[in-house]
Amino acid sequence: MLSRMDSLSFFKHWLSDPLRIGAVAPSSRTLAALITAEIAPEIAPVIELGPGSGAFTRALLDRGIPEQRLALIELNPVFAFALAEQFPLAGVLCVDAAALRSIDVFSGERAGAVVSGLPLLLMPPGKVSAILESAFARLRPGGAFYQFTYGSRSPVPGPVLERLGLTATRIGATLVNIPPATVYRIAHRRAQPRAFQMKHDPDESKRVEHAAAPSLMHATWPAYIKERFHGIGNFFKQQQRAILRGE
Repeated sequence: MLSRMDSLSFFKHWLSDPLRIGAVAPSSRTLAALITAEIAPEIAPVIELGPGSGAFTRALLDRGIPEQRLALIELNPVFAFALAEQFPLAGVLCVDAAALRSIDVFSGERAGAVVSGLPLLLMPPGKVSAILESAFARLRPGGAFYQFTYGSRSPVPGPVLERLGLTATRIGATLVNIPPATVYRIAHRRAQPRAFQMKHDPDESKRVEHAAAPSLMHATWPAYIKERFHGIGNFFKQQQRAILRGE
């Protein structure tokens, strides 16, 4: 029974299929709060891709999104079963996120936001493109796609952003996560999110059009491990510098 998956159980599932699960531990509450910070109740309904253990789902509920206005798209059947038990009012679909455009998840109504926990950095550009196309086919005008990454750049390759007419904007990062993570808002170039609930200086957001991320599907396993834990190394370097400065 995985109604509340602990870190050890999650890690074991990651070991069984690291390229599909993508994370070594459940997302922290800080990351969940960050990736959902711009999502207000009036944005509902909301689609979540790869909800895993439900960390982002709980954050969406905390933001005021009604459970019945959530669609949870989870390919892993173990996670999907646990999610259905935790969130019985939400729509839980055990399908590939790339097939979303062919599924009428809200009976003709389009979503205001998509929150993604999918490991886009580990997917080839064609797969990333298919997921984004499907997601935006289910988003209403002005809707946004929220994605976190452990990498240092946008998780969506530049050519994919260009072809789909999208931009990726860095909206924040957190060191209180394993590994440290960064969140991006992906939207059509002329689109503006309908609500901004996160209090931060817009000048601090970094616009990153065409910021290509390497496809790790073609990397060797050691290179994949190096990329996966690159954020952890940066975190400890920052802590060491802070100690030396006496902070």
